[in-house]
Amino acid sequence: MKPHVLIATTSQWFPAARLGMALAAAGCTVEAICPSRHSLFKTSIVHKSYTYHGLSPLTSFADAVAAAKPKLIVPCDDLTVLHLHELYNRERSRGEAGAVICEPIVRSLGAPASFPIVCARTAFMALAREEDIRVPNTAVIANLSELRSWVARMGFPVVLKADGTSGGDGVRIARTLDEAERAFRTLQAPPLWARAIKRALIDRDMRLVWPSVLRQRSVVSAQAFVAGREATTTVACWEGDVLASLHFEVLSKQDSTGPSTVLRVIENTEMLTTAEKMVRRLGLSGMYGFDFMLEASSGNAHLVEINPRATQVGHLALGPGRDLPAALYAAISGSVIRESPKVTENDTITLFPHEWLRNPASPFLRSSYHDVPWEEPDFVRYCVGTSRKQKDLYSQEKWFRSLSPARLPRQ
Repeated sequence: MKPHVLIATTSQWFPAARLGMALAAAGCTVEAICPSRHSLFKTSIVHKSYTYHGLSPLTSFADAVAAAKPKLIVPCDDLTVLHLHELYNRERSRGEAGAVICEPIVRSLGAPASFPIVCARTAFMALAREEDIRVPNTAVIANLSELRSWVARMGFPVVLKADGTSGGDGVRIARTLDEAERAFRTLQAPPLWARAIKRALIDRDMRLVWPSVLRQRSVVSAQAFVAGREATTTVACWEGDVLASLHFEVLSKQDSTGPSTVLRVIENTEMLTTAEKMVRRLGLSGMYGFDFMLEASSGNAHLVEINPRATQVGHLALGPGRDLPAALYAAISGSVIRESPKVTENDTITLFPHEWLRNPASPFLRSSYHDVPWEEPDFVRYCVGTSRKQKDLYSQEKWFRSLSPARLPRQ
């Protein structure tokens, strides 16, 4: 019997569908909890679905996990991870009655002791430092006075990050005190009510509603800037051991702090060793991403954060030791790893539809491997058909963010 995998996401992000396709190809029965009209429904791989309700998130997840009884839950965004952590804490208090929820969460994410660390940037960086990993100085900033003290000691540029955010939404790079103070206020403030309503009504995205209603302020960290090239590692791991890994240098992004659109496959021993140390220290299971800066002057890899979820490259099969879905299938089924054929010999990967949406005339669309899932034509048509809306939404978000401080490119 095929092991059941529950793809879990609170956003309309395309990579959840790509990962679902890869897990189905590896031999899993794929179920999903996601918002209505998600791109997952434009694929042929979803065996059963459950609707995520942003106004009752824990109930949505509890019902889905109880009904699906998954061997593995794969979160695809940061808010999903937070919901699973909160659900575990709630159900753990119910003792044996909560085991049906707690057990698959622990099996899928790893040791519960890791939960408060992987979602708190400063705590994670402190733990990495204990492992003798190369990391930039990082500290929680509670107010403007602490921010001014930080920049007086560390200088500019300064990178400000809000916990619980992804895709660049919660990151600002400031090079003056005025920029830093405005960025701090923006990142710490609760979401604007108008923005939350717009997201809910137009984008069917309820994630900002409760934080806006409850006036929740974000935890903001300051991090020392590392000049160099961005890189990323994504791993499949099980009970503290890395089973498969992919390493990339970032070649193109939506903007200076947004998600990657073009990457180049690399080998980097320091990045792999760092990931192995943190996976072992935290006892992690599932899919995780680690972001790095490759220092311009030395090439040293500085760990800058963890993504406690599947990332947008996790579906790629790139040869022995580089097929994450196959590795996870083997872990949950108790079988040997049977990797899929390598999808390309080209080291440069262009992510569909992100680079195409960013620049339809991008030279990478011709020179690299363009990762289009032609085997799912309805999904491809859906991506193409919604391109204008995505471009308009991105332009609106970019304009909104332009009201915040200017950001210094990391290249």
